[in-house]
This record gives sequence, structure tokens and C-alpha cells, in this order.
Amino acid sequence: MATLVTPRRALALAFLLVVGGVLVALVASADRASPTDPIEVSGPMPDVEEPSINGMGEVTPSLYRGKVVLVNFWASWCGPCRREQPGLSRLWEEYRDRGVQFLGVDFRDDRAAGLAYLDEFDVPYPSVEDPTGIIAHRFGVPYLPATILVDRAGEMRLRLVGAQTEEALRVHLEELLSEA
Repeated sequence: MATLVTPRRALALAFLLVVGGVLVALVASADRASPTDPIEVSGPMPDVEEPSINGMGEVTPSLYRGKVVLVNFWASWCGPCRREQPGLSRLWEEYRDRGVQFLGVDFRDDRAAGLAYLDEFDVPYPSVEDPTGIIAHRFGVPYLPATILVDRAGEMRLRLVGAQTEEALRVHLEELLSEA
């Protein structure tokens, strides 16, 4: 007896083949890079000129020009951002007098929730609001948390997505500081 291939069965088979292909591609690429691996980027750091939302005055290029810059994109609703923040604050205290500037960018967040986050974690470096996501777009940020590292010449060098450890960030900061 012949098996009839109905349009519904053909569609189901096509769906299974596509899903299977996607799974094979994901498994094949899993050993190449993880979402937390640094991604080399290039191009000048976009100028950030905004008032800080945590009472640290205006953020202008003169604040960070000529320094190694760590730009961290966060939001109060982002769990990994909350886990990462205490380490960022400790690193700021360690590097602030070594020619490094940190800048936080509160991505598409409720203003009151963002201010509460800054207060809860006692964030010691300036943060600006990005209610529309335009700053994140200019930096090429795909999702949160994300950190962009910029060299002294103002060139973006690395994009790190996902919560970063203090140790990993320290290695990247030391590499950028050691460059002539």
C-alpha cells in the first residue's frame, strides 16, 4: 500500500528538516565562540554628550578623550547587569587613577528604576540615559549587558556581550594600558 504525502505531511517534514539543520549549525558553531568571547571591533568611539543621571555633571568627550574607556550598557531590569555591577564598581576604584574612564549607559530603562539601580549599587562613575537605544545602536550593542573597550586614541577595540568577570575585564584593561 502506498503512503500518501499530503500537503500537511510535506509541511511538517520540511519544518523538521529546517529545525534539524538549525540545530546542526548551532552544534557545529558551538566550539568556535561563545557569546561572552570578546569581539574585535574598530572605528572611532561615538561621541557621548549627555548629562549624567547620577549627579556627576555633563559627560562630554573631554571627560574621556586620551584615556582608555570602558563603556558599559546596562538596565535595571537586566539580571546579568545586576550581577556584573559590583565588579565594575570595584574595577573603577582600581583603575580610575591610571588613565581609565568608565561610562555607564542605561539602555531603554524607566528613569526612576535606573536611578534606583545607580543608588542600590552606589555606582561611582557617570552614567547617561539611552531611552531610545540610539547610543547603543551607534556602539553596535546587540543586547545587554554589553561592554565596549576603547583605546587611548579613541578607537573602539573590543565588544564584550554578557556579564563579564572582573578578571576578564582586568586583562583587557591592562592590555590597552600597556600599549604605547
